[in-house]
Amino acid sequence: MVITRRTLLALLAALAAFGAQAQDRFITVASTTSTEQSGLFGYILPIFEKKTGIQVRVVALGTGQALDLARRGDADVAFVHARAAEEKFLAEGQGVRRFPVMFNDFVLIGPKGDPAKVAGGRDIVEALKKIQASQAPFVSRGDKSGTHMAELDLWKTAGIEIDKAKGAWYRDTGQGMGPALNTAASMNAYLLADRATWLAFKNRGDLAILVEGDKRLYNQYGVMLVNPDKHPTVKKDLGQAFIDWLVSPEGQKTIGDYRIGGEQLFFPNAGQAGV
Repeated sequence: MVITRRTLLALLAALAAFGAQAQDRFITVASTTSTEQSGLFGYILPIFEKKTGIQVRVVALGTGQALDLARRGDADVAFVHARAAEEKFLAEGQGVRRFPVMFNDFVLIGPKGDPAKVAGGRDIVEALKKIQASQAPFVSRGDKSGTHMAELDLWKTAGIEIDKAKGAWYRDTGQGMGPALNTAASMNAYLLADRATWLAFKNRGDLAILVEGDKRLYNQYGVMLVNPDKHPTVKKDLGQAFIDWLVSPEGQKTIGDYRIGGEQLFFPNAGQAGV
């Protein structure tokens, strides 16, 4: 068989087009530091990518920053955990639809010496009041993340205007969950953390979970496709394929199967109303 120059050029062009198409089979997901630093993405994404051939590139930020990234059209999917901020994102027309995916909870971490005397309690609001009254060191994410938003809501519920009550005892880090935990470990300070990142955290020092179990510490995650009508560069079909997999029985089982030391970090609840 004789291959002409024209045929060869056509073949090379087809191969180049195929290679470009293959390289284009990826999505960008704006998500939280907790899903990244807990190791969840490292567990579930290889399974999704093997099944679909779609690569997922995660930009891990605080929820507020992740939603801002999506607002600029620099992500295809937002996977975050701050219901009010998510609903605002949708109301602005920035997202197509919100799907609940999973939940876990926040916990109050603090030094085992417990200068504020909060250990063993289940009332997070009372614990925060004691911390503020004792001026015990407290570390805040301070980064507009879902965890930071939850912390600010809890201070408000406690009747404390934290912007006015701040002092040397209160440290804003402006960082993700892992770095904030490192700061708390070095300072022997209290902080609000998501349980998943805490379980994955190795540098615990003298820190331990002191308050847990309050229903106000519930932590729900949702996922949204960024609106392609506002941002034409959004990879609608690939992004929706990822969302569909997350909320499918297979995706939900994969999330539930992720464990550290035998302990489940996230609890799937796709399709559950009102979350």
